[in-house]
Amino acid sequence: MTAPLPPSPRNRGEGIGEAFVTIDAYKRQAAEHAVALVEDGMTLGLGTGSTAAHFVDLLGHRVKRGLKVAGVPTSEATRARAERLGVPLIDLDRQPSLDLTVDGADEIDPQLRLIKGGGGALLYEKIVATASARMVVIADASKRVATLGAFALPVEIARFGAGATRNLVEALAAEAGCSGEIGLRMTQAGQPFLTDAGHYILDCAFGRIAEPEALDAALKQVPGVVENGLFLNIADAAIVAGPEGVVVLERPNDWGPA
Repeated sequence: MTAPLPPSPRNRGEGIGEAFVTIDAYKRQAAEHAVALVEDGMTLGLGTGSTAAHFVDLLGHRVKRGLKVAGVPTSEATRARAERLGVPLIDLDRQPSLDLTVDGADEIDPQLRLIKGGGGALLYEKIVATASARMVVIADASKRVATLGAFALPVEIARFGAGATRNLVEALAAEAGCSGEIGLRMTQAGQPFLTDAGHYILDCAFGRIAEPEALDAALKQVPGVVENGLFLNIADAAIVAGPEGVVVLERPNDWGPA
């Protein structure tokens, strides 16, 4: 009998009380700057998560005032929010190229490499982001890190053979210089978390990912891995809000493929 997968070691929550209110205000500020980038007639990728939710809310306000846009949601939660706010939605199959995606991130490094997937929508988020002419990340300042990995890396996997997939992820990640607790993400009800696509998520607490490109390549060799939460050479800019105000970070021109 296959041993059950260990529970996820992922980070949970950002705090409560006054600290949470302050972080949420920073998220709102970043979203306000991002919504100003939206122009009439644009097609948009709509991210998932608490920061992206602020963007969708603000976009809804602009739509009510007459802005003409159409969006592709990256999750059922975002779809429901956008529909409730009256934001017109389109299907990515009918509109396979988008003008702009705005989404949050769990970590952002100096080269605008990201960890995403804390909200469980990493597969759809990556599909939509790479279908966009430009991706802008919005975040509070706590998401900026010198090196990725403190946030447990989400890896979306097929449900079939999940235990075998986990073991191979562990082995190949170790070859890429990453080790740590790898657990299956669970719901509060004690059941395995399922993505909108019906997959499981492994949360990999590597602590430090010194070579994200090497880890990404290793994970792509695992047959049961659907996608991972490393977003490399995808984000074009990040709008980050914190105690010092709002800063806009651009991806270095000398990094990544030409």
